[in-house]
Amino acid sequence: MEKLLNKLLKVPYLVLGAILLITVLFFFPMKENSRMETDLDKYMPEDHPAFIYSNKAEKWFNIKDGIIIAVENKNGVYNYETLSIVKKLTKRLQKLKQIEKDDVTSLYTADNIVGTEDGMDVKAFYKRVPKTKEKLDALKQKVESNEMVFGRLVSTDETVTVIIAAINDNVFSQEFYKKILAIAKEYETPNNKLYVAGRPIVEGTMALLGPADMKKMVPIVLLVITLVLYLTLRSVKSTILTMLVVFFSTIWAFGLMATVNIPIYAVSTMIPVMLIAIGVADGIHLYSHLHLYMRKHPDTTKLEAVKDMIKNMWSPVVMTSVTTAVGFISLLTSQVYPIKYFGIFTAFGVMVAMTFSLVLIPAGIMVFGLPKFKEKKKKDTDKNSDQFAYDLAEKVLKYKYATIFVTIIIVALSLFGMTKVWINSSFLDKFEKDSDIVLTDKFINEHFGGTSTINLILDSKDDDAFKNPAVLKVIDKMQKTVDGNLQVVGNSFSLADYLCRMNKVMHADKEEYNTIPDNQNLIAQYLLLYEMSGDPDNLWKVVTENYKKANVTFQLKSDNSKAINSSLAEIEKFKDDFSKLGITMKYAGSGYKALVFTDLILEGQILSLIMSLIIVIVLLAIMFKNIYLGLIGSVPIVITAIISFGVMGWFGIPLNSTTALLSSIAIGIGIDYAVHLIEQYKLNSACGNKDLTVQKTMAHSGRAILFNAIVVIAGFMVLLFSVFPPNRELGFLVSLNMFISFVGTLTIMVILLYKSNIYFKNKMKEN
Repeated sequence: MEKLLNKLLKVPYLVLGAILLITVLFFFPMKENSRMETDLDKYMPEDHPAFIYSNKAEKWFNIKDGIIIAVENKNGVYNYETLSIVKKLTKRLQKLKQIEKDDVTSLYTADNIVGTEDGMDVKAFYKRVPKTKEKLDALKQKVESNEMVFGRLVSTDETVTVIIAAINDNVFSQEFYKKILAIAKEYETPNNKLYVAGRPIVEGTMALLGPADMKKMVPIVLLVITLVLYLTLRSVKSTILTMLVVFFSTIWAFGLMATVNIPIYAVSTMIPVMLIAIGVADGIHLYSHLHLYMRKHPDTTKLEAVKDMIKNMWSPVVMTSVTTAVGFISLLTSQVYPIKYFGIFTAFGVMVAMTFSLVLIPAGIMVFGLPKFKEKKKKDTDKNSDQFAYDLAEKVLKYKYATIFVTIIIVALSLFGMTKVWINSSFLDKFEKDSDIVLTDKFINEHFGGTSTINLILDSKDDDAFKNPAVLKVIDKMQKTVDGNLQVVGNSFSLADYLCRMNKVMHADKEEYNTIPDNQNLIAQYLLLYEMSGDPDNLWKVVTENYKKANVTFQLKSDNSKAINSSLAEIEKFKDDFSKLGITMKYAGSGYKALVFTDLILEGQILSLIMSLIIVIVLLAIMFKNIYLGLIGSVPIVITAIISFGVMGWFGIPLNSTTALLSSIAIGIGIDYAVHLIEQYKLNSACGNKDLTVQKTMAHSGRAILFNAIVVIAGFMVLLFSVFPPNRELGFLVSLNMFISFVGTLTIMVILLYKSNIYFKNKMKEN
């Protein structure tokens, strides 16, 4: 490796030209083919059993995610203007190619099941918009007496009504999203305000904000890193070359992603921040060594200085980059696509940054000359810098037992905090609590059943199983129990609602008949009448045509994991009741898939953490030819991981698709400090004195590690400016991790190296 790098020093212009050419070749596909993934279902593995079943159920019952448009009139919705808006907007949505005509539900299209002299009929609530007070009052009375509509399509305070438009699969786009918002805006009047919500709107908002957030974050992080780099390296040339390393590696990572047609997910928008913050580390260590060499050899030539830099630094640079890449590659254990691809392409970017650091920086020095480090009173600076390192080494060794005791206390508290960590599947929680999309969702949840859904799929081996009164009564009881016991469940809907309504209207709208009939033949007659009188397509959304499968939809007022889990726990209480009747229970729909998604995040996080730790320990053991060094080197990152998850637990920061990256980032970046320090400790141990070895190591690697930590922390702190709260949480946590890893490496790990007598055992025997 060293020979190859030295050969490249002979053709620096060719090296710089080749790097620039390949970067340009990567830039064009990145510019042309990059696309943002807006479908949240695409975040999940299609071959997972839960998703396979859910997809089947969605086809059986035409389950689709819907756009919800709420029309609010604070004076009440029963007026000509509001009802006209509902009619016009409904018909407008029905004409969109992305929406099937029958998939738009509103007060204008809803079925009103009524009793007649001849039996039962299904009528529209209105076709022509009523104008007179008498007709408006009649409409109001119809709605209020229909439990299937009142509280579901019209709020109980009668100031809001909703239009629900289920969209077809794979048709949602940013253009369609903007069109929906524009259409809703068209129908607003001084008396009527429109709100747009629903899962597709969440997807659209993420698709718009993600790239916008990246465009804002990248310039800020570039500016911050450049400024901090200059303050630490004190050289314009060094700063420019180091920044070119991370700039080119970022283009290569996104260029490769676009070339192989991998979309940009919400979490992918952080890759530039990661690579910029991480990629500068190698440059800092290279220039730190170069700086120290030039201090000792002021008359050196650039060729001699660069060769010495390569000779002493190529090995630790390669080792740190490989271990960092391993931390990210371990994310392949996750079945969640955004996390998996984040790991692959960040690891690729890290290795590219390593290559550029060892090739571009030396070539740049050969072309543009050695950096001129700006210093104040050079001799005093050198002396003070070394003295500080020696004093730090002395204090670390003097208070080693106190340090170990404090560390044990902090780790114990963190382990307890880890028990409080929870997983959050909510996509809405990715936005600010005062953002329009969250406030709109909150508004609709306050007036209706909820914008999130869980679909309970009931299955029987027998035809007509869901005409059985006993089965239907269990469904009805379950709905009322779950709706009543949980505030988060706003409403539910099933075949039982149809039959209760039918039984009531067939008995002159008497409330005591708002129940499931006891006679199966009567139930069959009601259903036959409905099929003949109404639109049977609506019926097939709650039951299959052979009545072997049924769909019960629960509306939730929150999409986070706690809400979904509490709902499932209440529903599961009826499992035995259904089982006795030969009915099995399974789940489907976006709400349930989001819950499975969280389990996959946790599973992937645990596997990633274990795998990356094992691989890093093995790599360190191989690199330094000592298993104990592998274990010692892993101690700071293990402590860091425990403390960071403890902080998450104590501060209520949930584990989600963004913060799930934490352990791999902590291990991948934090291990760099250990590698550089152990390598320098090994070289300095030649002096034969343990205390002096620690002092020299602190003066060399301690200095570079400090600079590295400052730059990386500064880079990740930029995430605090992100529009997405999980990104800000990750920025805080990674910055905290880097600080803990830095402190842990220069304290606990130094103490362990010192006490282990590694590299000194033979010398002690000789003495």
